[in-house]
Amino acid sequence: MYEYVQEIKQLLDKVEANHQKIDQVVDLLIDAGINQQSIFCFGAGHAGIIAQEMYYRAGGLMIANPIFSKELMLDIEPVTHTTAIERLHGYGNILANETPFEKGDVLIVHSVSGRNPAPIELAIGAKEKGVTVVAITSVTYTNHVTSRHQSGKKLKDVADVVLDNFGSIGDGAIKVEGTDQYVAPTSTVIGATIVNILVSEMVKKWPKDQILPVFYSANLDGGMAHNKAAIQVYQDQIHYRFD
Repeated sequence: MYEYVQEIKQLLDKVEANHQKIDQVVDLLIDAGINQQSIFCFGAGHAGIIAQEMYYRAGGLMIANPIFSKELMLDIEPVTHTTAIERLHGYGNILANETPFEKGDVLIVHSVSGRNPAPIELAIGAKEKGVTVVAITSVTYTNHVTSRHQSGKKLKDVADVVLDNFGSIGDGAIKVEGTDQYVAPTSTVIGATIVNILVSEMVKKWPKDQILPVFYSANLDGGMAHNKAAIQVYQDQIHYRFD
């Protein structure tokens, strides 16, 4: 059996055992959704893959709004630029000011170490606008490192709810024999699982007499027609552009 698969299974068991925190976030999301508030998601670099996972995909949540910044996307070169920007004081404040947050919205911030200024500042700025902040992070990892933010705080310190991804220090899961190197990060697999649990459990609680704010596959007959109709219902909660 592959060691990485076994590691992921163990982490998924820990995630499932943390169901009380997950259920708490599900309730926050359903309250925001049915009260015509918006849901936002953010991550820098590879952490941003989780925001992409929630955004504009078949079976995904239509009212999940990604906070994308070109400076923090992995298609920029040199790619080390993303590291510098994530550590830059003030950048998260700019993102918070540019995002159309409203009181009652929910922001999901994914940061494995939880130590860099950009996600911390975004979370603080969102909270100042009355947004509930959910952090997805590795508690073990973040407890092992110091904050790079001038306040000395980490993401877990400024979030309203912390969802632990139970990842190891440095994120790598498999130790290379004869070295001190670890490979095969777990944060993407576990983070994607967490947000899909949140979405699926949220949708289960959605009022049965309302159109679900969920995308049908555009490759299914009638899928685009359904999506267009649903977008009209939820357009005030959607902050990304449609033609």
